[in-house]
Amino acid sequence: MPDSRATETRSDSKAETKSSTKSSGWAIAVRALQHRNFRLFFGGQGISLIGTWMTSVATSWLVYRLTKSAMLLGVVGFAGQIPVFLFGSFAGVWVDRWNRRRLLVVTQALSMLQSLALAVLALTGVIKFWEIFALSLFQGAVNTFDIPGRQTFMVEMVESRADLSNAIALNSSMFNGARLIGPTLAGIVIAASSEGYCFLIDGISYIAVIVSLLMMNVSPSPRRSESGHVLTELKEGWSYVSGLVPIRSILVLLTLVSLVGIPYNVLMPIFAGSILHGGAHTFGFLMAATGTGALAGALVLARRESVLGLGRIIAISAGLFGAALVCFSLSRWLWLSLPLMVVAGFGLMQQMAGSNTILQTIVKEDMRGRAMSFYSMSVVGVTPFGSLIAGAMASRFGAPRTLMAGGALCVLGALWFARQLPRIRAAIRPIYAELGIIPEVAAGLQAATSLQTPPET
Repeated sequence: MPDSRATETRSDSKAETKSSTKSSGWAIAVRALQHRNFRLFFGGQGISLIGTWMTSVATSWLVYRLTKSAMLLGVVGFAGQIPVFLFGSFAGVWVDRWNRRRLLVVTQALSMLQSLALAVLALTGVIKFWEIFALSLFQGAVNTFDIPGRQTFMVEMVESRADLSNAIALNSSMFNGARLIGPTLAGIVIAASSEGYCFLIDGISYIAVIVSLLMMNVSPSPRRSESGHVLTELKEGWSYVSGLVPIRSILVLLTLVSLVGIPYNVLMPIFAGSILHGGAHTFGFLMAATGTGALAGALVLARRESVLGLGRIIAISAGLFGAALVCFSLSRWLWLSLPLMVVAGFGLMQQMAGSNTILQTIVKEDMRGRAMSFYSMSVVGVTPFGSLIAGAMASRFGAPRTLMAGGALCVLGALWFARQLPRIRAAIRPIYAELGIIPEVAAGLQAATSLQTPPET
């Protein structure tokens, strides 16, 4: 019996080919917005994410203002992300079982309570470091379910599989549009008043995404029986992601970049205050510059009509991100540091969104929750260890040398991934053929094309 996933995607691929002959440019770049559920999510989540970025910036600045400690910046980053590493794989099993929209309503409501608690403590002037640590740990526990839940819910909001890659790119664009606006607003609010109002705005902003979720009319994907043992299903998920070369290689590179590259966020208050001799507004500008580059990277991906060629983009982008971090670590001028952060944001987003797109395209539906939980562990789960390492190294060797070392390792990781591309292409070719992404193979010309070089992944 033919794979229903392949049949559905093949028909979607044909529809996409026909529609692409009539559409071009930005019409292609925003095609996923034709789906009502995704439009609702795009609007609600876009508002909420602005508040989320305000809280992220305000938390880092508040910790640095209270403690003046690079190590404690790393500790807070660790608290906010370590639950994803410890429990993310188990959460993936449950995400495959539960109603994902209901799950997201619960996680967003809990996140709102966390932000409002921070706001009350900060605005009353009684907030202490340990309270920030505890609330960050709570948010990390919520994110353990929220991240894979949001990733897997994408296929329920976007009915046509042909528009899935565009939805992922637009979701990344939304995330980084908020990343551009949020830190800028946070810098202004902190300079004008205090960090507490950033937390308050964030708490209120969650109402938008909760309302958007409740307004959706979703036909949920079939759920698996809950009769299986959690550990058994967890083992199945691990065997699946580790047994496929494309998924394994992508997750390895994501893990490396998340461990040694992404923790640059933890060091930004030090660069803004001690290296570039600025204040909260400088910190906001640096984060906004990263968001600008990331937004540009996501928009470029949104204009792509196919996943073919993303493997090479992942390798190049990871290298570009690492090189930008090395150069930024050497800069002592804001006018040079800002464009370098734009480049870093562009490279990081191209790698992350490109990796997400390939994974969401090739993963089996009954493995989606578990596969994306391993993705969230690679992106978010290992970052707390990187935050601790970055904080400890910055305390001993200085923030510039720490960032330089992390950037150099990202470049080496990109070179390794580039050498893996031939194996990745060879392994992913049958999956793309099954899904109808390679039209000539889907049409029955496997024998004729088997002697050709595998298409770019």
